[in-house]
Amino acid sequence: MTASPPPLPHWRGIAAYALGTAFFFYAFLHRVAPGVMVEPLMAEFAVGGALLGHLSAFYFYAYAGLQLPVGVLMARFGVRRLLIGAALLATAGATLFALGGTLAAAYTGRTMVGAGSAFGWVATLSLATRHLPPGRFVLLTGILQAVGMVGGMFGQAPLGLAVDAFGWRGAVLGLAALGLVLALLLWLVVPRDQPGVFAAGQLAAGLRRVARNPQSWIIAAVGLSLSAPMLAFAGLWGVPYLGMRFALDRPAAAAVMSLNFVGWAIGAPMHGLLSDRWRRRRAFVLAGGVAATGSIAALLYWPGIGIGTVAVLAFVNGLAASSLVVTYAAARELNPPAVSSAVYGLINTAVTGSGAIFQPLIGWLLDLGWDGGLSGGARVYTHATYDAALAVLPAVGVAGLALTLLMHETHGRQARS
Repeated sequence: MTASPPPLPHWRGIAAYALGTAFFFYAFLHRVAPGVMVEPLMAEFAVGGALLGHLSAFYFYAYAGLQLPVGVLMARFGVRRLLIGAALLATAGATLFALGGTLAAAYTGRTMVGAGSAFGWVATLSLATRHLPPGRFVLLTGILQAVGMVGGMFGQAPLGLAVDAFGWRGAVLGLAALGLVLALLLWLVVPRDQPGVFAAGQLAAGLRRVARNPQSWIIAAVGLSLSAPMLAFAGLWGVPYLGMRFALDRPAAAAVMSLNFVGWAIGAPMHGLLSDRWRRRRAFVLAGGVAATGSIAALLYWPGIGIGTVAVLAFVNGLAASSLVVTYAAARELNPPAVSSAVYGLINTAVTGSGAIFQPLIGWLLDLGWDGGLSGGARVYTHATYDAALAVLPAVGVAGLALTLLMHETHGRQARS
């Protein structure tokens, strides 16, 4: 039997967790980065909305595909090794994306970035579990989610300014350099750990048990519906949409769109703490879903709306949709404790999968309505075309609300078997 590692100095446990949150920030920054590069990427690779949506979504294809096995890989190879390797993989992917001259190279680079980023959430929570007080775990989870959303904010206006100043390739190379610095700091600070036994059989057994519970699938679909506006709209199509509708330059449109991530950063820990205090799950998810669906519909279709109101609605949408964090608790409580890792993997796959589905879908719908207009080599879509394509967002919100009504209320009680 392998001996447990000796307790770490408190400062080092905090530093390891802080670097893990920094990596999650970095991963989220990459997640939304194409949103401020839509026009230059279209012009560079001579592609339309559908192919650009796929280019951005390759991040999510890799990220979502790794959410189920990531826990097993952590157990097999150790948190430290995989977290450092993940940072280096994301760095290499960003470099390839920036320097590659072909669409295939860009696809490959985005896939590598997504694969590396996939380890940030689980690895950081593992560091918190191992090295920090257990009574602070919910708070630390909320902080991690909030820091990720701050990364989303930095991927809007600040990155938009960098794209204007250095071009999209220069901005992405800057992200690659940041990843290299993170990898070095992780190597210096994160403690060595003892890899465990490869548990693929346990993962498969847990997934089978989770999959047999209809509530698991209902809650996963609800999570997908709540994350779609953030990942597909705020994360990619929102900046060019606002630029078209309100004649805003890229940094100004990105600044407005970043308020969605501010809402998420504030709302995620708020929903978690209030849901725990009042011991309600479905009620919080339902209220958040109603407000999120109503706010995205109003933002898109309210006649004569001003940019100030759009900014408020973008914030409200993030604040409301961040009730997504409660779905993790609900799904865990509706399944036995022994399969909680499989539960989190399923929910994470659905949540990040919304970006993989809706980013290219909206792009494809935009291409269907394209009238042939170009600006600087990039396709220009009309307001009517955006209206038709973006209608999928309130539609998926309504579907999510219907599914939320089928969720069982747990009142914070954990299923036993």
